[in-house]
Amino acid sequence: METKQIIEEGKAILGIEFGSTRIKSVLTDASHNILATGIYDWENSLVDGIWTYPMDQIIKGMRGSYASLVADVKEKYQTGIKSLSAVGISAMMHGYLPFDKDGKQLAEFRTWRNTMTLDAAGVLSKEFNFNIPQRWSIAHLYQAILSGEDHVKDISFLTTLAGYIHFRLTGEKNMGVGEASGMFPIDPATCDYDEKMIASFDALIADKGFSWKIKDILPKVLKAGEKAGTLTADGAALLDESGELQAGAVFAPCEGDAGTGMCATNAVKPGTGNISAGTSVFSMVVLKDNLSRPHEEIDVVTTPEGLPVAMVHCNNCSSDINAWVKLFADFAKVMGLEVNVGDIYTKLFTDAYKNGAKDCGGVLSINYFSGEPVTGLVNGRPMVVRTPDADFSIANFMRSNIYSAFATLKYGNDILSREENVKTEVMMAQGGLFKTPLAAQQMLADALDCPVTVPDTASEGGAWGMAVLAAFVLNKENGESLGDYLEKKVFSGQGQKTLNPDPEGVKGFDIYLDGYKKALKAEKIVADS
Repeated sequence: METKQIIEEGKAILGIEFGSTRIKSVLTDASHNILATGIYDWENSLVDGIWTYPMDQIIKGMRGSYASLVADVKEKYQTGIKSLSAVGISAMMHGYLPFDKDGKQLAEFRTWRNTMTLDAAGVLSKEFNFNIPQRWSIAHLYQAILSGEDHVKDISFLTTLAGYIHFRLTGEKNMGVGEASGMFPIDPATCDYDEKMIASFDALIADKGFSWKIKDILPKVLKAGEKAGTLTADGAALLDESGELQAGAVFAPCEGDAGTGMCATNAVKPGTGNISAGTSVFSMVVLKDNLSRPHEEIDVVTTPEGLPVAMVHCNNCSSDINAWVKLFADFAKVMGLEVNVGDIYTKLFTDAYKNGAKDCGGVLSINYFSGEPVTGLVNGRPMVVRTPDADFSIANFMRSNIYSAFATLKYGNDILSREENVKTEVMMAQGGLFKTPLAAQQMLADALDCPVTVPDTASEGGAWGMAVLAAFVLNKENGESLGDYLEKKVFSGQGQKTLNPDPEGVKGFDIYLDGYKKALKAEKIVADS
């Protein structure tokens, strides 16, 4: 009855995250307890060589996820949602969404998955003396300029998916600093776009004669805890097709999945680190000192409060695993068996963990659905190879797929630890890959040769982390940092499990990774053919 009253009095908090394969909604109370969830499954499309989501599908997905949440509330508490106290929007970081002065979309949404901005990223990285990854918004914009795309002259507003949804619900063109750091480099001293780089970019394109300067079209930058707007009547109608939801909820600054991952794992203080594993996988280590030099394998972004973070972002993680699970589900159907897909994941992961050889027994998987900038590949082709005498068992096959999900992450983190001496005592991990107890967590610990901790809320991921950021807007005390808030008010009573690396597992993964690196030569040949 108490929970029902919280919902009916409009005191609940909503977090929505647009992931690559699922839009998830989480409803919490002010103490961050999860009251209800909603999901909407979707998938990106490769259209004319560009990974994208149509705008109508984005809105349909948001409404579907929220409707699923409302249905969960009605089933659990026999009530509906008429108002909310706070809302936060998160989405896959980076990408490109340009609009003109009338709000017309000027180009298809270009997601983080695209590796089409190699020339632009190279020029900007040299110009700024700062690594600009291919998926960043500024790289997409400059590539469009280099390619002579006609729409660029008409841009009035450039944003990300999270920034677009936030704008549609609030009317505000702003975003959290962590999300903004995936659009354009941030100066940690000001928690705003780096003014020297802003001036450098404007000078770089001065001869084009555009009516805008770069800062004119970028969203305003806000820090965690700042009010970023309120839900408008139009926004409420857009989110809730039933018309029940009322305007007025306070909004947190929108964030990318990197920022919400940090919040969901309590990894926002200097020296802390976290890993988010889903369609892509990335590690984040909050820096104590600046890196000695730029590294093309390492991004420098920020926490939702603006602290610098070393990020190793890998485009490919779970997509190939998902494809194989679908194949096994199809096989079960052909055999006349009724099998729950979730059970297939659990059985395969558990078998790989318990029975797979530490080095995968001569079985090797490369999981590149798309290009992988960390290893320098523009295109991707999933591959499975094995030696003639390999122990080609289901356990070894599945273990090789899980290893493959972490191989490129290990590649990037080795650069960070060996060349920059950046390490953490433990990595916090979250994402659907860790739903099966122990399996992926232990393999990740072995891959990184570092303890890995998975919180109880790990499978709820960024949507819950975004709800926490929304609660922070309401509950923040004067001078209270996000790190202190998470430590004292969110995670003090949270359960978690830590697994240490197994020496034999570490040795086995190193053997696997050596073969993986060699096989990338064949991957490049096949992917580019």
